[in-house]
Amino acid sequence: MEGKPLIAEPFGPLQGVRILSSGTLIAQPFAGELAAEMGAEVIQIERPEVGDAGWRTIGIRLETRDGGEIATNWVQERRNVFCVTLDLSQERGREIFLKLIPTCDIWMESSKPGTYAKWGITDEALWQINPKLVITHVSGFGQYGEPNYVTRASYDIVGQAFGGMMYQTGFPETPPSRAAPWTGDYITALFTMWSSLAALTHARAYGKGQAIDLAQYEAIHRTLGGTMVEYFQKGVVRERSGNRAQGFQPLDSFQTSDGFVVIGAIADVFNRLLRAIGFDEKDPRWQKARNDIESIEGIEFDAMLRGWVAERTTAEVVKHLNEFQVPCSPIMTSRDIAEDPHYRARQMHIEWEDLQAGPVKGIGVVPKFSHTPGKVWRGAPAIGHDNQRIYGELLGLSAGEIEALRRDRVI
Repeated sequence: MEGKPLIAEPFGPLQGVRILSSGTLIAQPFAGELAAEMGAEVIQIERPEVGDAGWRTIGIRLETRDGGEIATNWVQERRNVFCVTLDLSQERGREIFLKLIPTCDIWMESSKPGTYAKWGITDEALWQINPKLVITHVSGFGQYGEPNYVTRASYDIVGQAFGGMMYQTGFPETPPSRAAPWTGDYITALFTMWSSLAALTHARAYGKGQAIDLAQYEAIHRTLGGTMVEYFQKGVVRERSGNRAQGFQPLDSFQTSDGFVVIGAIADVFNRLLRAIGFDEKDPRWQKARNDIESIEGIEFDAMLRGWVAERTTAEVVKHLNEFQVPCSPIMTSRDIAEDPHYRARQMHIEWEDLQAGPVKGIGVVPKFSHTPGKVWRGAPAIGHDNQRIYGELLGLSAGEIEALRRDRVI
């Protein structure tokens, strides 16, 4: 990272790392925001005047101090980030972009392949300016492959469908369902961040940057466990099974007298569950039931366990089974989570000052580091909030130059 530090009081394990982010919505920008919570300096490029119109407006919105509205997604997921506007379709915009590159360790973007190349912004051109630069390209279908796939547009639900997650999500009797809220995008963001940091580790050790080609569908597909081994080796296509596990029980959701819980009992834990509900663990019926779930014994056990659960409240089931070290949890709503003592004890929800909406409360920093903890030092900014900070203080442009750029809608 070159140039004057942007954060007055460095913190976290990623202090000294600067990331330039030019994607939109979730899959790539969320990776940058996670880094920002760990001390990295993240500069987010948005379109002049409109910004990241989708993520700033989609969903439930809060009123801002100036009488406008801002999406709760933006408030939660652009904390600590420096937001600038820049039109890369203009020559002057590209010149400014290239001036930013030497000051950064990582550039990450999300677009259809070829978008930046048509502006002359190629990986090779950027390495001429900054040989150590890590470049992370995030797209729906990758930078190469079948031509009619590579140019396709993609959203979270498309990635889940093409990546194989959606077919397995839901119940056998219902159509495939997406995993909510935007699971495919968030998975992609995590792959974006760890791969970028892996490449940065190499660049700092050997002095040479590299490009990462991250296809959203591949990140999603990578999380499917043994799905493809089962197909290639045995011809098995995994089907939807709802919340129920395949091949053993119980691992499912169960209705109590006042709500729902999930219960899991794998291997030896199954015997603890039998003791907890008053069943004889030596009874061969139940030992058969745990792995042969479609047998008469398996069906009987499932029905009896559901009956046992249905006669009790959620609190009673959770307390009793956890006393026997059987994994069990209520299915939590936002209200349940906000009132839960464990969330409170770990300070999972924090308050901060959003730069547009004022005081807000939401999800804190994850995970917790013992020596270099992350933090929220600033709320999510308005469109172009940091233009002066980045273009004036970091790049050294004069007030007149910045005003001219604004007048010409370059920023």
